Amino acid sequence: MSLRPDGRRADELRPVTFEIGLQREVAGSVLVRWGHTHVLCSATLEDRVPAHRAGSGGGWLTAEYALLPGATRPRFRRERSGVGGRTAEIQRLIGRSLRAAVDLDALGPRTLWLDCDVVQADGGTRCASITGAWVAACLALRHAAQADARRFVPPAALAAVSVGVVGDGVLTDLDYGEDSTANVDLNYVGTPAGIVEIQGTAEGRVYTHDQLLEMVAYADAALGTLFSAQRLALLGAGLELPEAHP
Repeated sequence: MSLRPDGRRADELRPVTFEIGLQREVAGSVLVRWGHTHVLCSATLEDRVPAHRAGSGGGWLTAEYALLPGATRPRFRRERSGVGGRTAEIQRLIGRSLRAAVDLDALGPRTLWLDCDVVQADGGTRCASITGAWVAACLALRHAAQADARRFVPPAALAAVSVGVVGDGVLTDLDYGEDSTANVDLNYVGTPAGIVEIQGTAEGRVYTHDQLLEMVAYADAALGTLFSAQRLALLGAGLELPEAHP
């Protein structure tokens, strides 16, 4: 198996670490370092819900995503007059993904805000945001359970990873250089129970059913690694979760 420019195998993730507790004014925060992609994810609890959840007794979860100006070269311009199409699409994906894992009824009449700010971008920012936001959400949900004097029930494990076809081969976790030349770019979001969302687009030429199945197999294997890394990070913060298996 030939190695990639950074020395990884085709099925290998970049190094992924989670630094918990950078922000003290929120219910949960984590800086996820995923290769050279770094995303600060924070979770804030607000004691109100949007109109469509009013009177339900349950809560809501929403997400916001932003590239900081210094995250890219050239400098990324701040979106002062409203979010652009790419930003809106990514933050909707983050929100949908987390709502698939979190029990909104158990949240009580609260809104859980997840803010994902990309400090440095080198491919896979939406996947890093989802994976880190889940860690921040767990911390916030524990905070809510303590405030309500009830037992904390962790949400289903959730993570995301990019896979793709570069040249004729399938690769896990594309960095920017690989993503910019990929024939297929696929983002995969899942829990141990199954798939939450797949976004897979051909760039210039179609891909086969066999390639799709190979990408899904690569992604499933990567999620197992990510679930373990999330669990260990939370264990270090005093939150013990059951082991997750894809």
